[in-house]
Amino acid sequence: MSWLLRGLFTVYRWTLSPLLHSFGLGNCKYQPTCSEYAEVALYRHGVFKGTALALWRILRCNPFSKGGLDPVPETKHPR
Repeated sequence: MSWLLRGLFTVYRWTLSPLLHSFGLGNCKYQPTCSEYAEVALYRHGVFKGTALALWRILRCNPFSKGGLDPVPETKHPR
């Protein structure tokens, strides 16, 4: 299941994201970008925790946040 979600984020990053950028939308304040963050979170933490981490990141990405470097937390038990 996580491979499917990661695939969706990859498709977004290679198709919709450039389109949004061409219209001046979708500029990410964070490094890595939200879609990259979601892919790594799903890979490292699995579907449930990875999805929760990705959603929390997307909620933090708003006009009032400073942005900056925000890496995905390491796991206690690497996959």
